Amino acid sequence: MPQASAVLAEPAAGSDFAPLLRQVRSAGLLDRRRGRYALTIAGNLLALTATATAVVLTGDSWWTLLLAVPAAVFCARTAFIGHDSGHAQIAATRRANRILGLIHADLLLGMSYAWWNDKHNRHHANPNHVDKDPDVGVGALVWTQRQAARREGFTRWLTRHQARLFFPMLLLEGINLKVSSVRDLKRQEVGERRVEAVLLTVHVAGYATLLLSSMSPGKAAAFALLHHALFGLHLGAVFAPNHKGMEMPDPDGERWGHLRRQVLTSRNVRGGLLTDWFMGGLNYQIEHHLFPNMPRPHLRLARPLVRSHCAAAGLTYAETGLIDSYAQALRHMHEVGAPLRDGQGTGDIGRAL
Repeated sequence: MPQASAVLAEPAAGSDFAPLLRQVRSAGLLDRRRGRYALTIAGNLLALTATATAVVLTGDSWWTLLLAVPAAVFCARTAFIGHDSGHAQIAATRRANRILGLIHADLLLGMSYAWWNDKHNRHHANPNHVDKDPDVGVGALVWTQRQAARREGFTRWLTRHQARLFFPMLLLEGINLKVSSVRDLKRQEVGERRVEAVLLTVHVAGYATLLLSSMSPGKAAAFALLHHALFGLHLGAVFAPNHKGMEMPDPDGERWGHLRRQVLTSRNVRGGLLTDWFMGGLNYQIEHHLFPNMPRPHLRLARPLVRSHCAAAGLTYAETGLIDSYAQALRHMHEVGAPLRDGQGTGDIGRAL
């Protein structure tokens, strides 16, 4: 199965990225942190177990719905571990990383590891490229005015208001991830499909058993909806600042090298240890895109090296606070829908573009 940018390709000797890679490598920042990840995984499993136990002990009470908050938070931690295993940040072998990914994605979250890796691999290869990055393809939201020009009916209305609807729509993302995972099974090879289908089924059965054995069907449904809404909101809040509103390579223009392609399309979020924890280290998005197999604990350490190298290369190193990162992303979405709000017809917008 594909690994999401698991191995960093060696740059050409004259590449503007090569000196930075040598510097990072000599500092040991690409060395794995198995002990650190073992503690992270063990701590997260303990937190998930404690949350499930609390659900059982609280039982058939509306107060149980409060436990959807820690359930969503620790499920997001689980997703971050699955993400890191897909990038080969944790274990030394592809097989070990795949097993970790299947456990954390399929079994614990009910989300297909193969689907996520395939999609995420394409994103890392060409971030913010409208023809190659699935994260900026046409979906419920659009990311360029050219995409907006083709919207009709309800989707046209959605695009006009997509900035204000963005965070409310994230409440559906937790469910969307599971639906997309099931739909992707038909794309997978037979052996992979069999493994993932079994694990996804076990997850659904276990989740339903936990809730229905602890509370009434009505409360169980309410818990599941709240849990998935908060989970989707949390993940969306982590991924939204990373690329939205950043440079988008011209599909017909010059092909950018690795350094330029990853730095100019990514945005870092400043903060301390709490921000690092909340965002799973993905607030160091520039470093993560330059070195996708770099262990999460080393991203903060690589930051000054990358900043210095970008300054020497004359590349803008985008970094801002969390709230401002959301403002920039929402401003971009608002600008994409501007021509539709200004009353231009689809034909007029198309000619303008």
